[in-house]
Amino acid sequence: MSAPIAFVDVWDSNDYDLIIDVRSPGEFKEDHIPGALNLPVLSDEERKIIGTKHKELSPFEARKLGASFVAKNIAGHIQSDLKNKRRDFTPLIYCWRGGQRSKSFALICSEIGWRAFILSGGYKNYRRGVIDKIEELVLGLSFVVIAGRTGTRKTDILETLNQRGAQVLDLEKLASHRGSLLGKLEELEQPSQKMFETLIMDALRHFDPDRVVFLESESQKIGQRQIPRALWKFIKISPQITVSAPRNSRASTLSKKYNYLTKDRENLKKLIKKIPGRHGPNRTEYWCSLITQNLWEKLSYDLLEFHYDPSYDNSLKNNDRTTIFEYEHADCSDGVLLKTAEDILSKKFDW
Repeated sequence: MSAPIAFVDVWDSNDYDLIIDVRSPGEFKEDHIPGALNLPVLSDEERKIIGTKHKELSPFEARKLGASFVAKNIAGHIQSDLKNKRRDFTPLIYCWRGGQRSKSFALICSEIGWRAFILSGGYKNYRRGVIDKIEELVLGLSFVVIAGRTGTRKTDILETLNQRGAQVLDLEKLASHRGSLLGKLEELEQPSQKMFETLIMDALRHFDPDRVVFLESESQKIGQRQIPRALWKFIKISPQITVSAPRNSRASTLSKKYNYLTKDRENLKKLIKKIPGRHGPNRTEYWCSLITQNLWEKLSYDLLEFHYDPSYDNSLKNNDRTTIFEYEHADCSDGVLLKTAEDILSKKFDW
């Protein structure tokens, strides 16, 4: 006996055993509902074939071919990913707009005896609410910003806080980028802007509003990704903890942390020449000469002195944060980092 199919407006409910995204792998990669499993009823290539058939022959021939692809692919998913699901399995299924693709999958689930839910409006409906959800969530949270010049190991402090149970929003990790022109992480592709916003929203919704959330001071743009405006506004006005260290120690830290950039010196030179600011050709050529000579720590020091430190000092004019604690470090060693994180955890944040 077939089970009923229900249309719902809510995706973040405990009523579903699994969220199934039946869109193509390409659509899924660009963005998807948190926790969704991609079980496409059409591959990227099959979508192209159907589109061509629709233009060159007729809509009828395209639908007929599409139906054969869909039936084959759904059968494959049932025999693999869904093979061991019990009789009381209740999936939430969605496609782009809650149309034919999700209905086809839900119909088969229903005939098996599984009670299937379809997300009304599909991914499009979900996407419309992401930015509003971020704004709603940030209003209920208290943030503390870890601030300081480049090389003070702010990201490492955040990671240590996270490892010790603090609530941390690591925007650079979510963006797969360290934030500057030289911040591209080795062999990692940045998520789409939509996926970046989904990752932020998903992180925010799991935080306890009764505890502070730590995050790093960032520019509004991390690599090619923009921090959502609602969150960015809070970053600019939230209280901050500042960390400082001597430039030579920071240069040493950076030369080690970014050593993967030294594998392709010619590409690094191209990136150096793109650094914004009025440095002039003489300065950038000097930086390139340091690359040629493998003088990585000297390069790091010079970049800090003439680019990153002035840029950070200038950025202070664009926020209204109040400093609540300051840490002046003699160096950037692991021991100092650990001590700083532990001291931050010992503080009371009552406001």
